Amino acid sequence: MHHRIRATAVAVLTATLITAVGCTEDATNDDTSSGSTRDTPENGEPAPDEPSTGTPETAALPDLTGKGLQAAQDAAQEAGFSDLTSHDSAGRDRMQAFDRNWKVCFQTPAAGEHPVDVEVDFGTVKLEEDCPAQDVTGTGPDAAEGTMPDVVGESANVARDALPDNTSITVNDASGEKRMVLVGSNWQVCSQEPAGGAPFDGEPVTLNVVKFEESCP
Repeated sequence: MHHRIRATAVAVLTATLITAVGCTEDATNDDTSSGSTRDTPENGEPAPDEPSTGTPETAALPDLTGKGLQAAQDAAQEAGFSDLTSHDSAGRDRMQAFDRNWKVCFQTPAAGEHPVDVEVDFGTVKLEEDCPAQDVTGTGPDAAEGTMPDVVGESANVARDALPDNTSITVNDASGEKRMVLVGSNWQVCSQEPAGGAPFDGEPVTLNVVKFEESCP
């Protein structure tokens, strides 16, 4: 009777000790695992940020006038400049859809040392055209408020740009051949109604045009 009680007590004590040891090992493992995931600098302080000089990177922009537009763009990119644009130096508002068909007459900024994030603008004309004496970068003639701008001699595109967006415009072939004016930058204005300088307050506008290689009638 007494031997059975003593054996039972020993078994209970042994089970209690095993459970206690297991809990201690789990707690130790949890602490170790938790500590291994902490991302703490060795000195206990966050690393300082890199100081900023505030000075933009610069590079030498070469003189690219006289080159084909595609070659000029490639050379500018090789020099470190990526913000590139171009325009029609003849003032006809033509798009440079195929870069290899255009040549560079002007560039802004000029050759020299510049920040690499500066916009480089190439003034261009078609390969078969001569460079103009001056670069034309505007969008057309200005006129005082309430006055019709004088667009004679301008391209049909430039004439449209000089008028308010809500203007009703009719474009006629002045040669009498009744050709359709599909690409306005290829046509020049021979006459207009209302005339340049006349009072203007939203009246419909008529432009009579011929192709640039043709003479006005």
